[in-house]
Amino acid sequence: MATTGILKNTTREENVTLQKRHSIISGKSDFWSSSDEEEGVQPHEKAIAAGQPNPPYCVRNVEQHAFGRREIEIAEQEMPGIMALRARAKDDKPLKDAKIVGCTHINAQTAVLIETLTALGATVRWAACNIYSTQNEVAAALAHAGFAIFAWRGQSEEAFWWCIDQCCTPTAAWQPNMILDDGGDATHLMLKKHAPAFKQIKGIVEESVTGVHRLYQLSKAGKLCVPAMNVNDSVTKTKFDNLYSCRESIIDALKRSTDIMFGGKQSVVCGYGEVGKGCCQALKALGCVVYVTEIDPICALQAAMDGFRVVKLTEVIRQVDIVITATGNKGVVTRDHMERMKNGCVVCNMGHSNTEVDVHALRTPDLLWERVRSQVDHIIWPNGKRIVLLAEGRLANLCCSSLPSFVVSVTAATQALALIELYNAPQHRYKVAHETDCAKFYQCSNGHDFEMTCGPGTVFDENLQVCNWPSAVDCKKKTSPKKPAKSQPPKKDSKPPSKTPPAKKPAAPKAAAKKTG
Repeated sequence: MATTGILKNTTREENVTLQKRHSIISGKSDFWSSSDEEEGVQPHEKAIAAGQPNPPYCVRNVEQHAFGRREIEIAEQEMPGIMALRARAKDDKPLKDAKIVGCTHINAQTAVLIETLTALGATVRWAACNIYSTQNEVAAALAHAGFAIFAWRGQSEEAFWWCIDQCCTPTAAWQPNMILDDGGDATHLMLKKHAPAFKQIKGIVEESVTGVHRLYQLSKAGKLCVPAMNVNDSVTKTKFDNLYSCRESIIDALKRSTDIMFGGKQSVVCGYGEVGKGCCQALKALGCVVYVTEIDPICALQAAMDGFRVVKLTEVIRQVDIVITATGNKGVVTRDHMERMKNGCVVCNMGHSNTEVDVHALRTPDLLWERVRSQVDHIIWPNGKRIVLLAEGRLANLCCSSLPSFVVSVTAATQALALIELYNAPQHRYKVAHETDCAKFYQCSNGHDFEMTCGPGTVFDENLQVCNWPSAVDCKKKTSPKKPAKSQPPKKDSKPPSKTPPAKKPAAPKAAAKKTG
């Protein structure tokens, strides 16, 4: 009996070992395994503790590189577009000497893009734009191949920004001149922390609707002084990636995370853009009753013509089993909506940011968070009701590594071509909004940097070498008391409203004299 027991224990241990090996080889360890990696010490903390505050790369476990390389090779077989671009342009090196900061999801498809950009002559440093979407084995493969990769699955908020800063910070050996962004995080961090280096950027390529909105805000405020290309609204992105990729990945994401049966379930999709269209088509094909919420009348009419009932979210929130957001906006699903959801309702986000679902409003003492699987949380109310929240409101499909490589190949090729165009464009091909504001008003004669306060419509005085923005004048008073008297205007003259009307009076008599002559 004792011998039998030993044999049984040995067999059980072997089975556990085989299961672990299978989970690693299949690439599913990040999803199905325990959360030891996600809840342990962050890799960057280990690097800092070891006396390496600026390591060449920072990933979870570089020993997984062999499995990651296998994932990359599989993705290459399904990405003919980007592979054809690599083969065609690798001899010409159109990105020679380009130094690209990348901030996107790091998976096998992104790895193919990174290696393509390098084959075209670029040097890259890459961070993740989502704390849960990184495939650890792929990041390990890239780091093992010599790429500066700073990403791992389950980053803390502090680690997330540390990784991006490692890519954006200029050094003697690293002066970034291009940005490939997904969500605008790298662009905003570089503008905020490394403004002088940001001015040297030749171009920004943005692929998400959230990032595009942020770029438009910068442009409107007069702070976007470099060309930026909107890949998100390109026809190759909207008509292929947004539609077909999301149509296939949303089902896989929901199946993997909840094991839900779709037939007969009622679902509501917030937003009927290309992403929303793909989600609706997939759910309808599997027998779901699909409702759509949409504020754009054209998109709402499209939803109605496609056979979906267009409603307000408050009308159906009590009866639906699945809630999916795909708007690119914030505060779409609020705490009030979740209070009225039925028990067991699944809530997930297919937009970029984690603000479409108001997750912050759920982190209150009266609600209990229960982690049931990796990236699957039960939010439990005092009365026992619970809802199922996927990925803490972040992008659901990437949290399950369920992206069709073929469609992503189209977007990857578009991104690479956009980088090539911006990098090789003549200096004045792309005019920047408020270009004169950005070019002349970054520093006054005292060397004061006031790019965050100088806005459009300011007037630059070539003699005084200072703009008429109040902050620059205040700076001049404080930091440059030793200027010659003739170069310092009186206090009254430093105010634009008091002097602009008299400056225009002498021009009127000259115009009248020409007419009489």
